[in-house]
Amino acid sequence: MNNSFPVGDRIFDQAHPLVIAEIGTSHGGDLAKALELIDAAAETGAGCAKFQCVFADEIVHPNTGSVPLPGGPVRIYDRFKALELDESFYVTVKEKVEARGMLFLCTPFGLKSARLLRRLGVKAMKVASPELNHLPLIDELASYALPTLVSSGVSTLADIERSLNRLACPVLLLHCVTAYPAPAEDYNLRLLHGLSAVFGRPTGVSDHSMDPVLVPSLAIASGAMAVEKHICLSRNDPGLDDPIALPPADFAAMVKAIKEAAELPAMATIAAMSERFGGETVEAVLGDGVKRLARSEAANYFRTNRSIHALRTIKKGEVFAADNLALLRTEKVLRPGLDPALLPTIIGRVARRRIPSGEGIEMEDIGDLA
Repeated sequence: MNNSFPVGDRIFDQAHPLVIAEIGTSHGGDLAKALELIDAAAETGAGCAKFQCVFADEIVHPNTGSVPLPGGPVRIYDRFKALELDESFYVTVKEKVEARGMLFLCTPFGLKSARLLRRLGVKAMKVASPELNHLPLIDELASYALPTLVSSGVSTLADIERSLNRLACPVLLLHCVTAYPAPAEDYNLRLLHGLSAVFGRPTGVSDHSMDPVLVPSLAIASGAMAVEKHICLSRNDPGLDDPIALPPADFAAMVKAIKEAAELPAMATIAAMSERFGGETVEAVLGDGVKRLARSEAANYFRTNRSIHALRTIKKGEVFAADNLALLRTEKVLRPGLDPALLPTIIGRVARRRIPSGEGIEMEDIGDLA
């Protein structure tokens, strides 16, 4: 089961890895720029162009804090809100991606965006690392029975197991480090074989490191069947991920290196990377194969991924319900809440104290059943 990953009439494996050009939201809502990015991705030789389907209310609370941008700090919620687009945008970019011979992929962040993509007739789905513990979303995607790529940044083995156990469809597990940029030395690529053996699923890498060749080549040598990396037209563009993305020439160099690594024995690739980057660096990137939160992402645990938050101010004595709770990313300034798996047991209970709008729900907040 873990020797290949089928999507439609295509089969990806170690000899024919999937290279994903993560366009994300780098288009900034500009369709012309999105189409230009698709053309750029196709010219590099990428096999897939990936977008993100954003609805702000599915991701963060308005009070979650700000992100620093060249023009000054902007509320994260407002930044996501500005990236909300009509369904017609995704219809157009999907048609363009497929016309260029690539697989279209788009990340949903909640049920609304997942259902939009389902209506488009996508051939595969993608779970981003922060949504690995968004269990209602995982269950929704499971009902589609489509091949699904699952990123596993800022997660534990137990987190991965819980979500994969809900997905009976073909799954490609993408090892990831949720830091922007992520130090190459945090990638611990020897983990890929272990993850594949433990979960019986093929593995790949979602790479946020800066070099176009080091982590991608070593990932292939370590058993990856897919490499995902952000692409941009220029690192000076204003997209959220543009500063850590690869411009087209660098992305093309990565695709070339991946194809070469797929044709070589693993030790030959490791030797070539050691000669280029130094044996000590390569050994650090390969790591010890033990699954743990990487140093660069550990502080993000339960801030970047989902927890239970108050949608509005909840008064003492008020009953927890679907209309006053949500599974959101905590991000910058709010306190994290309880694990999403506890949501069904919290609904119907009484708040023991006042909970400000946006804050995470803690165990001390939960009283008896109403």
